[in-house]
Amino acid sequence: MMTIMARHQVKWDAECVRALRHHLGLTQQGMAQELGARQQTVSEWETGMYSPRGTSARLLTIIAERAGFEYHTGSLEGG
Repeated sequence: MMTIMARHQVKWDAECVRALRHHLGLTQQGMAQELGARQQTVSEWETGMYSPRGTSARLLTIIAERAGFEYHTGSLEGG
């Protein structure tokens, strides 16, 4: 579950990272290229080994908003 913190600041968890990637129709490698990250990093986020933070979390939030994801009471839902 993803929690909305301050104004559009989101705490990303594994399920939400994976859901966003699927919504965008990207592989882990494709998502990594879009973010300027390594495929291994995306994999680690999706397995819950690590969570996106800082600039990566903010970038995921911007991408989610532009992709048409809607925020509802602390969760992120894709179309």
